[in-house]
Amino acid sequence: MRPFATWITLLALISPLTRAAHAGSRPRTTTASRSVPASRSQGHARRTPRSQVGIASFYARMHHGNRTASGRVYRQGELTAAHRTLPFGTRVRVTNLSNDRSVVVTITDRGPFVRGRIIDLSRRAARELGILRAGTARVRVVVLKAPRGAAPRSRVRDGRR
Repeated sequence: MRPFATWITLLALISPLTRAAHAGSRPRTTTASRSVPASRSQGHARRTPRSQVGIASFYARMHHGNRTASGRVYRQGELTAAHRTLPFGTRVRVTNLSNDRSVVVTITDRGPFVRGRIIDLSRRAARELGILRAGTARVRVVVLKAPRGAAPRSRVRDGRR
């Protein structure tokens, strides 16, 4: 048997064991400033917050021309962003809290997968917000318009699924 096939077989055997170990844990959602079990939140559907405050960063140039999670090609000159849970096509207003500049972007990708960050902006959006030099900034993200019939993606916490 080839080494690659051996690893695949080993992973296939371990996978059910890890799922069984975590079967008792319950997912948690955050509402306002406290965390509650998903079963106690409104129904079992996860609610997407209308407003968030946190750290924003922007995509590196090396991602220009690559496909995003939504299937669209990332163009650094467009006003797009990546968010962990908002549905693709959602339009949000991002406001830089240090200089009060704001821009409206469309969610086309998933991320950021860095602890403490809430949104990844395209290079153009970062330039308009004035965060190119610093690389990150404290921002407010407000949902303006979600696409019809779109449900938020399951929550991804701090880059871990």
